[in-house]
Amino acid sequence: MRAALATGVDAPLSVEEREIPEPGPGEVLVKITACGVCFTDLNLVRGHYPFARFPVVPGHEITGTVAALGGGVPGLSVGDAVGAQFLYDSCGHCDYCVSGEEILCPAKRVTGIVADGGYAEYGLFKGGYVTPLPAGLDPVAAAPLMCAGLTAFNGLRRAGATPASRIAVIGSGGVGALAIRYAVAMGARVAVIGRSARGEASAKELGAELFVASAETDAAAALKAWDGGADVILNSAPSTEAAAAVLTGLAPDGTLVLCGYDNTPLTLSTPPMVFNRLRVMASPSGSPHDLRDTLAFSAQHHILPKVEPITLDQAQAALEAMGGGSGGGRRVITFA
Repeated sequence: MRAALATGVDAPLSVEEREIPEPGPGEVLVKITACGVCFTDLNLVRGHYPFARFPVVPGHEITGTVAALGGGVPGLSVGDAVGAQFLYDSCGHCDYCVSGEEILCPAKRVTGIVADGGYAEYGLFKGGYVTPLPAGLDPVAAAPLMCAGLTAFNGLRRAGATPASRIAVIGSGGVGALAIRYAVAMGARVAVIGRSARGEASAKELGAELFVASAETDAAAALKAWDGGADVILNSAPSTEAAAAVLTGLAPDGTLVLCGYDNTPLTLSTPPMVFNRLRVMASPSGSPHDLRDTLAFSAQHHILPKVEPITLDQAQAALEAMGGGSGGGRRVITFA
């Protein structure tokens, strides 16, 4: 099989031939249909994860079909359409795992960073972390739901989003665009914060009622003028500063959710947090049950991202474009 490997920090991907692995007990061999190119993959080769294993096959937004099963994998059959996610596996016996919060397990392992992921024609995954795809869901367009979709949906849900909520989303890229659509489908009112007015038309097409260009307007003040502020602000931009800048745009009892961030400290003004009982939380992608809920909600509301299919040989160029700020649409590696 052909696979692209990350061989070290700042090294280009290396495409090579490998043997198709055989599943052992508890494992699933997946013939990969598609794998999204995620900003996390870029951060891997930039050296942002000191725990990364090199060489490693990147990619954790994976869809495909079950090609073979090891022993002890209930609920799946050869030929089933499935997805694999950011969470590769966990210990299975700590309090977090037994309560269904495997994403919080201290011993968790991450797909495409410490375990081989989806930049390959076949992938070997753990049975309990492979999720069936709802019938009729396009596996190519659905690939980014395994991370971007899960991160957006679970972030909104963990923040307590309801149909009565006013939700502001910072950024309208991969995670942000899906967060806007999920919030609208939940029945919430939605505002979008972008850097310039160029993003207004697309944000409105996604269902936003308000767009704020932060380069031209005080975004926090604009949100505060929006019927008293946002109940939830979800930051999807890869900037901690962008999230901190809009804290005072929250309504009392509001929540700021970090789905996007960088390596800089989060610095917030304490008095408005205390006086308005504000909360700040971060949300990693999610556990297997969260992905099932994300896919079910996406299928019910026909929410799929717009994607640009590319080949495995174009993956390196896609990462370089993303790193240069010209990543364009959501790129997805496809396999015949």
